[in-house]
Amino acid sequence: MAEVKMSFIEHLEELRRRIIVMFLSLVVAIGIGYIYAWEILDILKEPAARAGIPLDLYYKTVLEPFTVRFTIAMYAAIILAFPVIIYEIIAYITPALRKRERRFMYWALLFIIIFFMAGVLFCYLYILPVGLDWLIGQAEGQITPVLMAGDYVSLVVLLMLAVGVSFETPLVVWLVVRLGIITPQRLHKNWRWAVIIILAFAAIITPDWNPITMMLVALPMFILYEGSILMAMLARRSSAKKKRDLEESLEGEE
Repeated sequence: MAEVKMSFIEHLEELRRRIIVMFLSLVVAIGIGYIYAWEILDILKEPAARAGIPLDLYYKTVLEPFTVRFTIAMYAAIILAFPVIIYEIIAYITPALRKRERRFMYWALLFIIIFFMAGVLFCYLYILPVGLDWLIGQAEGQITPVLMAGDYVSLVVLLMLAVGVSFETPLVVWLVVRLGIITPQRLHKNWRWAVIIILAFAAIITPDWNPITMMLVALPMFILYEGSILMAMLARRSSAKKKRDLEESLEGEE
């Protein structure tokens, strides 16, 4: 079946439609997040409870309950609408690609979502309890915490989103190897530079900038980096073997 070529105006119309869908998905997600904001806050307080931290959150202005609730709704919308937004972006691009490239893009979409959600879950289950325990423990009983709800929500959610983004490392490594920009051997050889870049990235995306939290973010990134290099090496060897087998079979037929 022949593909229908679109005019420039039709491309703009398609882009407008995709943007509207993304905007509406965010609006719906914000609405859901606002309705269930306090239930979501209970979920966000759970890592502190697992760390044995008695957590009472406060507010200091009349508007703050609304702003905290709306902030929770916004952060929830980013996570809830993320798959829709990524899908709409890829769906807009794929008509210009060949069939094989389209299949690759949809697989990439699946793994982008899986790795992002895995990073968010890893942060929620492991990084947050340790990080919160270390941060609160710095008081050593000498000062009493009065934790503002807005500050706590921003710290916890931004860290979860940051770790979710950091878990995309395998996809980035796989992509640069796939495009032939660099070889797995070269990436492995330059692991020291990778450590510096990962630590710098961890420092940028970590909201509180404390060294414990930074290391908790950086360590999984480095493990994922090395693991993705190993997978890329195995994939290249498999591809090279198939190519040699094909060449040998063609030579045999001659």
